[in-house]
Amino acid sequence: MAEFMKRLPKTRTRLFGPGAAFALSVLAVGSAHGATFSLTPTIDSLVSTGPTGNLVNNNYGGAGALSLSAGGLEMGELQSVLQFNLAGAVSSFDATYGAGQWSLESITLKLTAGNANNALFNSPAAGLFGISWMQNDGWLEGTGSPSSPGTTGITFASLQSLFIGPNDQSLGTFGFNGSTSGSYTYSLDLASSFVSDVSAGGDVSLRLSAADSTVSGVFSSRNFGTVGSRPVLTLVAVPEPSSIAIAGLGLALTAVWRMRRRS
Repeated sequence: MAEFMKRLPKTRTRLFGPGAAFALSVLAVGSAHGATFSLTPTIDSLVSTGPTGNLVNNNYGGAGALSLSAGGLEMGELQSVLQFNLAGAVSSFDATYGAGQWSLESITLKLTAGNANNALFNSPAAGLFGISWMQNDGWLEGTGSPSSPGTTGITFASLQSLFIGPNDQSLGTFGFNGSTSGSYTYSLDLASSFVSDVSAGGDVSLRLSAADSTVSGVFSSRNFGTVGSRPVLTLVAVPEPSSIAIAGLGLALTAVWRMRRRS
């Protein structure tokens, strides 16, 4: 917009009075804030190797918790998977900026820590964990729980053999302090395939896994009783530069037209 103003002849520039300048500044400020959309998972599940491997084929999709733990800990390695449907987000951004006239500025995942009050979990401990995008969305949540493990739905074995693939992308490595309470928000890397998947408006799967030999954490799942403690994915979109320029040009020309009518 600044370049557009520079190229206007001086006689034309005078037509932009305080009102037009204020309108242009409002447009610029409004665009900078972006549009926000938040959503909870449509399905999620934790998976476990168990302390001796005997739980490797059990499903815990109906649990009120997610968990991640490093391999070699007393209760074995745990990972968690979450799936979000982005149709509502894409529709919202299209309505705000025009179909396809926006780009993602940031994506965050909020997790709420909880107590490891079941024998399935390792005691929470500080360390590093990773969040990655999964190309394969074909896994099933299942209905198993820590008190009543199931055999239908994703398990640790099927996650490793069927759903983790070479095209998955890391979205970052994050620190966890081993807490049993509080909410934590993690800013995800805008990896190319992840962004394309989100922008397509379909199902998007994420995986949580240990990134060192000590970390262990328990977090509320989508089935947790307190709604405010469930996982939340938040997206911020901004208009494409071309759409900002077109909108600004239209506003500027409108101001010129109005000034001419008054003269």
